[in-house]
Amino acid sequence: MTTNSLFPTYNRADISFEKGEGVWLVGSDGRRYLDMGSGIAVTGVGHAHPHLVAVLQEAATKVWHTSNLYRIPEQERLADRLTAATFAERVFFCNSGAEANEAAIKTARRYQYVSGHSERTRIITFTGAFHGRTLGALAATGVAKYMEGFGEPAPGFDKLPLGDIDAVKAAVGPETAAIMVEPVQGEGGIQMVDRGFLQALRQICDDNGLVLIFDEIQTGVGRFGTLFAYEALGVTPDVLTSAKGLGGGFPIGACLATAAVGDAMTPGTHGTTFGGTPLACAVANGVLDVILADGFLDEVKRKGAFLMQSLSSVVDSHPEVFEGVRGEGLMIGVKCRVAAADVATAARDAGLLVIPAGDNVVRFLPGLVATQEDLREAAQRLEAAGVAVEKAKKDTAVV
Repeated sequence: MTTNSLFPTYNRADISFEKGEGVWLVGSDGRRYLDMGSGIAVTGVGHAHPHLVAVLQEAATKVWHTSNLYRIPEQERLADRLTAATFAERVFFCNSGAEANEAAIKTARRYQYVSGHSERTRIITFTGAFHGRTLGALAATGVAKYMEGFGEPAPGFDKLPLGDIDAVKAAVGPETAAIMVEPVQGEGGIQMVDRGFLQALRQICDDNGLVLIFDEIQTGVGRFGTLFAYEALGVTPDVLTSAKGLGGGFPIGACLATAAVGDAMTPGTHGTTFGGTPLACAVANGVLDVILADGFLDEVKRKGAFLMQSLSSVVDSHPEVFEGVRGEGLMIGVKCRVAAADVATAARDAGLLVIPAGDNVVRFLPGLVATQEDLREAAQRLEAAGVAVEKAKKDTAVV
């Protein structure tokens, strides 16, 4: 870890990047790196996309910030486009995924309150989840290592084993307000949640008057070959959270909801100083221009299938290093037999950037604009990383 004036909260690699274009980055060491992490699923339309650059430059000459005390036309346009393309009828804009999840938690509880069920405040969440690092989102996540040293977790969350529908049925009680789930667990290691389980959660919510919340911070904005993953999975939530790819690198988050649930959030119940600024919403509208263009999402599906096949071939060639591949669209995890961090380091040495995750997985979350040649090159560089790890293991064994 380098020494400087920053909080020592990150174990950063000793490299920075000076320029980006598409899915390529130029490092401070002068090397070109193939970015298959996209800043953790953020730069979904690639680095320095010409359309986003033009949109941001134009917006920067106008109004940067007015606060939400006034109408913001770009915000209204973005909300209209998101609701037209999804199940939602209401949108609240914020700055990050954790804030979007906090808004979702408050919205679900407030909905129960205005519906005459003020006792309904508890939210069911699941093992392996990651919902953010604010105190409320941490409590929803419920992972001890993230909560250590920060006192008692915020009350109101019941954490259950992922996939155990009987445990969910048993946990639902008079104080239950909602069920919150990632349709695919990103930080948990690209854990695909069984569609039958998601369908059963939908039914439980319908039968008991509960709010179903999908955390699509990492899965959303085109990564599955649909605007949001719920479309591909065939289960529609009442509330959905988005961030990461929504701004293409510019900070913005959103909480989407049906009118029945979202209208519970009346004036004064929630707010934000910076959420939904003219700048942020202009860029997010630029992202949607790209993502919603004819044929773009179909191409994501095709490229996802190609990357999955290419990575599977690498895994098969190095069984001592890799165990398997999983995911959908351009959200793919390679499970490792050696430490995922070692694979990520070897990949970086080979000019490939991937992101470690839970369950000893490295994630491939490339920009959706990656070409087939980019993806083929990514597989070849993972191959080189696998060879390097095998050699390091043999050298260690000899010593």
